[in-house]
This record gives sequence, C-alpha cells and structure tokens, in this order.
Amino acid sequence: MKTLICSKQSPQLLPLPKPYPRNPPLQHKISQTLIQPTPTWKLHAQTNAKGFSSSSSKSLRAKTRNPNNNNGKESGEEDEPLPQVVFNRMIVRILVSVGAPLAIGIGLLNLLGLIKDQNLWDVPMWLPFLTTLLTFGASALGIAYGSLSASWDPEKKGSVLGLEEAQHNWAEMWSEENDS
Repeated sequence: MKTLICSKQSPQLLPLPKPYPRNPPLQHKISQTLIQPTPTWKLHAQTNAKGFSSSSSKSLRAKTRNPNNNNGKESGEEDEPLPQVVFNRMIVRILVSVGAPLAIGIGLLNLLGLIKDQNLWDVPMWLPFLTTLLTFGASALGIAYGSLSASWDPEKKGSVLGLEEAQHNWAEMWSEENDS
C-alpha cells in the first residue's frame, strides 16, 4: 500500500480522440432518389404452378375442365374444415410419434456419455452419431406418421398404432392429388 502512495510517477493520460472528419452533406444524392425511385421487383409464378394461382383462376380452370363434375362441391366453395376431434387426435399422435424417439435419442446419448465418463467402455465416435441420426430422424418422420396414422373420420377412433389408418389415409391423400 505504501508503494502506491509514495509512487512519484504521474498516471499516464490518454490523448483525447480526434474528431472524425465531417463529410459533405449528401443532399444532392438524397434528392435524386426521392425524385426517381428505384424500380420494384415482382415475383412472377407460372400460371400452371400448383399453389400460386388465385382462387378465381382455380375455379375458372375447374369449370373449363369439366363443368358437370364438381365432386359434390359448389364452384366457389372451399374444402371443409378439419373437425376438432380429428385435429386433437392428430396432435396427440404427432406429439407421441415425435416425442418418443426424441426422448429415446436423448436418453441414449446421456447413457453413452455416462458410460464413457465412468471409463466402463470406450464408446466409438460413430455410435453416438448413428444413435442421433436414427432417433432424431425417426422423430422428424413422426410428424408425417402422426398425421397419417390418425383416423380422419370423426366417429371412428382407430387403432393404437394406426397402421391401417395410415395405409388408408396415404391412398386417400394421393387419390385426391390425382383427381384435382
């Protein structure tokens, strides 16, 4: 403490920063851009691209293809909304089919890490990679399987695994695609 008090050196002073040079005002460039705005870009989709046409052109194309066949729908009527019972059934199946592989994958990674930390087995590096790839990949596929394995009929509950419903819904989904 005495050395700090008795020190004869004065503290070093930092020089003040130099002010930045001011650039001349850009009023000329700003006024030009206000007078002549830049052109705007617009995206143009093909008229036959699926999902990029307006609803009026869809109904016009449907009328020109086959005016007598409207599949029980009026020309301006949209698809029916999904019933709440079916929606809840799908959400539960999606959560289970995504959550189960995800939890198994995280559990296996923790287990392999614990085995390696305790020096019980020298876990090869490819094993956690393979575990992650399989379980997280199955979790990603669980979104599609959860929605397909649910029964789309509000009165029918369906089976536990939903294999029959998945086969039926898969065929129904692609048949609607081919019909439109």
